Amino acid sequence: MIKIYKTTENGLAEIEEFVSGCWINVVDPTTDEIEHLTVEGIPMDFITHPLDLDERARSEREDTGQMLILIRIPHYQGPKADIPYITIPLGIILNDKYILTVCRKQTDLISEFINGRVKGLITGKRIRFVLRILLSNATMFLTFLRQINRQVDELEGRLQLSIQNKEVFGLLQHQKSMVYFTTALKANDLLLERLQRTQLFRMFPDDEYLLEDVITENQQAIEMVNISSNILSSMMDAFASIISNNLNVVMKILATVTICVSLPTMVSGFFGMNVVLPLQDYPFAWSMILGFSLLLIGLTILIFYRLRWF
Repeated sequence: MIKIYKTTENGLAEIEEFVSGCWINVVDPTTDEIEHLTVEGIPMDFITHPLDLDERARSEREDTGQMLILIRIPHYQGPKADIPYITIPLGIILNDKYILTVCRKQTDLISEFINGRVKGLITGKRIRFVLRILLSNATMFLTFLRQINRQVDELEGRLQLSIQNKEVFGLLQHQKSMVYFTTALKANDLLLERLQRTQLFRMFPDDEYLLEDVITENQQAIEMVNISSNILSSMMDAFASIISNNLNVVMKILATVTICVSLPTMVSGFFGMNVVLPLQDYPFAWSMILGFSLLLIGLTILIFYRLRWF
């Protein structure tokens, strides 16, 4: 899918043809769409590299002056996915006419730009546009991280009373997401440091200041992800022990109930033998045996309570 946008007096508008100063958004293009872009002068490698979900963050430059900036962006796959939050590559292609973004999936990051949530966006200012994407990407990591932390807090509340592994598996899914985030943010950080040394991003003071903000925001995201990842790892170890302890408590209760139930059975077994027994001619024998059984149960429960079995 190829969509073309350009900033107008009324904001971002969709247009039909490639014009100077436009933004071309490419999502999971077909073979015909890739060929159409190559006819327009876009290198084939610049289009295909961002479509590989395993590509790392980096930058490339052609002799023609075109530049590819490939970053890793967060992507939410849904609550039923094995790993709800992952990272995927986003390619940003710069030339002397327009800017292209190439991605395998439709993402929240690009949707924010299309829906007009990013204020003051001008497609004609290509370098500024790239920096706004980079800044929004770092902010998106922090947004998704807050969502993960809220979900972890909900799992934490259920884990305190749980004896099953469902909640632990939920924490494991989020821990995998943290690994994806950490790897992507560190790769993006190296890319940003390289861009900071590039003269292209130091032509205007405002762009240079914005790039510094992007680097600061990205480093903050790295620190937050590291802190959350460490807390989550410690929490998984702690709650694995809690689940084991909760299971032990259940087993103690079941053992106590089993012992208490076996006492009346033992007493009735004695008085059920076909021999001469005490109280066999006494009219209130059954009541006395029942009372004696209840007394044994009460004493057993009292002993277990004093021993803090439950």
